[in-house]
Amino acid sequence: MRAIRLEKMSLKDLKDLEKKIRSAINHTKERERKEVRAKIEDLAAESGFSVDELFARGRNGARGRVVAPKYMNPENASETWAGRGRKPKWLVSRLKRGAKIEQFAL
Repeated sequence: MRAIRLEKMSLKDLKDLEKKIRSAINHTKERERKEVRAKIEDLAAESGFSVDELFARGRNGARGRVVAPKYMNPENASETWAGRGRKPKWLVSRLKRGAKIEQFAL
């Protein structure tokens, strides 16, 4: 793998790279989550159970599930929003100033 010389990159290029890295991390997490789930389903099936039987959560089982972020604050990459629930303050203030939500998409 070729070394990237970050100090030679422009701010725009660094931000683009950061978006690509965040996206790659999210895709990798999702892929690995699916792989682990498949392993758990296989193990449960070998023992004569389904995953739902082992981890029954009732009617609100989906509540609290983590969703990958869809939007990011360009001024603070740790501030993200998945597009669900109330918009975060950083996004609301930017939208009020005329920004378009697409500008923050990952």
